[in-house]
Formats: sequence, C-alpha cells, structure tokens
Amino acid sequence: MNTARPVTIVTGASRGMGRALAELLLQRGHRLLTLQRQPTEQPLPAGAELQAWAVDLADPLPVARDLQAWIAALLPVQVSSLTLINNAALLVEPGPLAGADLASVSRATRASLEAPLLLTAAFLRASAAFDVPRKVLNISSGLGRHAMAGSAVYCADKAGMDHFSRAVALEESARANGAAIVSLAPGIVDTDMQVQLRSADATAFPEGRRFAEYKAGGRLDSPRAAAEKLLAYLERPDFGRKVVADVRDPD
Repeated sequence: MNTARPVTIVTGASRGMGRALAELLLQRGHRLLTLQRQPTEQPLPAGAELQAWAVDLADPLPVARDLQAWIAALLPVQVSSLTLINNAALLVEPGPLAGADLASVSRATRASLEAPLLLTAAFLRASAAFDVPRKVLNISSGLGRHAMAGSAVYCADKAGMDHFSRAVALEESARANGAAIVSLAPGIVDTDMQVQLRSADATAFPEGRRFAEYKAGGRLDSPRAAAEKLLAYLERPDFGRKVVADVRDPD
C-alpha cells in the first residue's frame, strides 16, 4: 500500500537558495520535481524521490505543458499536498535600461516572469481535481516593491510576480478548493545575484556599493538559512492570508 506524501515542484534548484530548498524538502520526505538549466547531483536521503528536469525557462511554454501533463498523471492516493515554488530568475547586467542588451532583457523577462505565469497556470489547471492542499510560493524581492536605478528589468519582473499573485489569489478564493498563493521576499541572501550586484561597474551601477556594504557588514543570510525561513513561511497555517509578503514581516 502506497503512503501519500507531499509533492513539490521547485524551479532553479541547481544552486544557491533553490538548491537549499530542494535539499531541505528531500530531507522532509517530499516527492520532488526540480526544473533548472543544468541539474546537479543532490544528496538523497533514504526513501527520497527526486526527478530533475533540464529545461530552459526562457522558453517556458513547452516546460509548462510538460509540467501540466506530469501533474495530471499523478495518482491522487499518493499525494498529500501539492506545491509549486517559482524560485528561478535571470538577471541582466546591472546598469541603465537604455544600455541593456535587448536579447538579455527578453530572456530574463521570459524566465523570471513569463515562466512563473505559465507554470502557475499549468499547476492550477492540472491539480484542480486534487482534494488536497495546494500552494504556490513565488520567490519575489524587495526590488519588486522599491525601485532601484540600474535594475529596471529585475524590478519589473518581481513587481509583475507580486501583482499576478494578487490577481490569482482573488480567482482561487472563489473556488471550492482554491490554491493558496504567496509572493514572498526572502530577505537579503548571499546568492550569485548579490555577487553580480556588488561586483558591477560602479559607473553604470552606483548602488553596487550598498550591496558590498551588506556583505561586509554580515547582513546576508546564507542560502540554507534563507531556505529554512521560506519553508517555515510555506508551512504556516495562515499561508495565503497575506498574498504579498516578506519573511521579515512581524506577522
């Protein structure tokens, strides 16, 4: 007899916070599907179940179709909950939008905003008949709520993620077994993005000094510490009450 277990999908799980999320979820007994450009070896606890897809989220339509089919093929008796974590994002070189490479802007926006939209749509459609808790956790950023010169594309992508989460939450609240959705800022995390920001050309991106100060002042969470905070939020009984949130929020 098969025991039902949580099923979770994580994007961008090959390194940094996404990899830490995947490792913690496997340790907690989740059946895990990861979506990333280059899957890397993950330590597998006894009994763990992991599928790792090599995908290009800058070309998200075929990925979303495959995800929809994968979820639809799950056996309901083997699923205790369904969760999608949209973590992956692409950056463009920090600096004014007027000097940005157009192809890089297009790829970043497709991977960071179009992909979460399509994957969320596929997840909600394929899982609608499952009578289990369903959650979508979108990994956002304070830069989606506070503009910063030199990061127009990233700011726009994260602001779009926040706002589509609000709209989807309204739609799902009208359904009998609607999914809970949260767009959650993880705080300041020592990721590849932070390295890129603090190493950027100071002429094109003067704000880089601020990010260097975060590092020097010990203000950055490790990827694992940030992942633990994200999962603690995901497991809150009131997950979804506040759609656009921050792990540092007092409530």
